Amino acid sequence: MKSIKSLSVLAAVTATALSGLVTNAAADELVLSSWLPPKHPIVTGVMEPWAEQIAEATDGRVTVRILPKPLGPPPAHYDLAADGVADITYGLHSFTRDDRFLRSRIGQFSFIADTATDGSKAYWDVYGGQLDAQAEHQGTKLLGLWIHGPGMFHNNQRKIETPEDFSGLKIRTPGGYIADLSQDLGITTQFMGPGEVYEKLSRGVIDGVTFPIEALQAFKLTDYLTSSMSVPGGIYNTSWFMVMNEDIWDGLSDEDKAAIEKVSGAALAELAGSVWDSADARGNAFVADKTLEVYEAPAPVLGKIRELAASHEAAWADAVKETGFDGAAALAELRAQTGISN
Repeated sequence: MKSIKSLSVLAAVTATALSGLVTNAAADELVLSSWLPPKHPIVTGVMEPWAEQIAEATDGRVTVRILPKPLGPPPAHYDLAADGVADITYGLHSFTRDDRFLRSRIGQFSFIADTATDGSKAYWDVYGGQLDAQAEHQGTKLLGLWIHGPGMFHNNQRKIETPEDFSGLKIRTPGGYIADLSQDLGITTQFMGPGEVYEKLSRGVIDGVTFPIEALQAFKLTDYLTSSMSVPGGIYNTSWFMVMNEDIWDGLSDEDKAAIEKVSGAALAELAGSVWDSADARGNAFVADKTLEVYEAPAPVLGKIRELAASHEAAWADAVKETGFDGAAALAELRAQTGISN
């Protein structure tokens, strides 16, 4: 009888162990392709904590592995997720040079928000809500939207005191609205990934860059810039997405979907915004003792930017109207939420 009981206990232990192995094998490990430097605040402050939250929220049934190197160049990242090359990706809407993200441009305009937190929360609420952002992200599940801190204009040729001072400068932009606005100002724009800016700036290929203040520290640019101009609410912004391949999403359980959504969406927008605001604060402190001159846009420059911005906003609203949405009302609502009057 004793040996039978022992065998029963052994069988139970073995069954439990095998059950654990099956459970572990069934756990979903999702691969996130990341193109920013591993120490960038968005990686360390957003991607990594969010991955930990996913594991905790799903009790370990879903985990996210962040690759140390990207599966493709930054502009390819949306399609990497949509095509199933990566399970999860993030990136800028403006990196994708077609009109599939037309309504996302609401997050790229001038005079959007004075903080990334306010802007990101409003962007998720307005673009994600009344402008139906999910419909523009075909082939994926939209997990997050956010914007960075107020975009600034940095260069090493001259202080911008009149609109004419922009003319002839060679400036890196992330594409989208700020590229169009820059060209209107007589700037020669160049598109490249953020990681390429240091080399091109140090070699004199470009005269400057449009970036939030944090990037001057993150990409070590202060030795090659002489002036940085700010605009209330940003001379521009960038609209960011985080997406998961649609088939991968559909394969998750309803319980895990609900858990992931709880730590994504509005929560992710607030997390990303707060991380960017902290990075901007460090960036401001970093440049404080540098020879770089940081100043607010003079009235003539600000007036010209407002004039051109209004034209771009009107053209965008007309295009959005053709898709059945009220872009002007959405932009007004976004600014109402961030407290920016334009």
